[in-house]
Amino acid sequence: MTALFAKRLAINFAIGLSLIVASLFMGMVGYRHFEGLRWLDSFSHAAMILGGMGPYYEPISDGGKLFEGLYALYSGLLLIGVTGLILAPIIHHVMHLYHLADTDADSTGSPKRKQRLAAR
Repeated sequence: MTALFAKRLAINFAIGLSLIVASLFMGMVGYRHFEGLRWLDSFSHAAMILGGMGPYYEPISDGGKLFEGLYALYSGLLLIGVTGLILAPIIHHVMHLYHLADTDADSTGSPKRKQRLAAR
């Protein structure tokens, strides 16, 4: 494992973790505002939705129902995005290990590569 790969993986992991923490806080504020829950209850409800487990009680207010639905949709998309963000350096590293091309077969790549190919 190279230092550059480890650095990229750590940066992407940190970005993903910060997105998750910010989203959890956003969910806590939403539950606190729309449902009037205590902070600890807001945390548990937001964490359940964000973790993909789903809600464990029916929201009372219409605003709470709307918030919970939108937060659940956002959480699902966040899961896909953060997974892609964390896996991107790993997939890139595997591509380099097996010498897979980063460009299309029709493309000649960077300008420097074009110069080298033209010189042949």
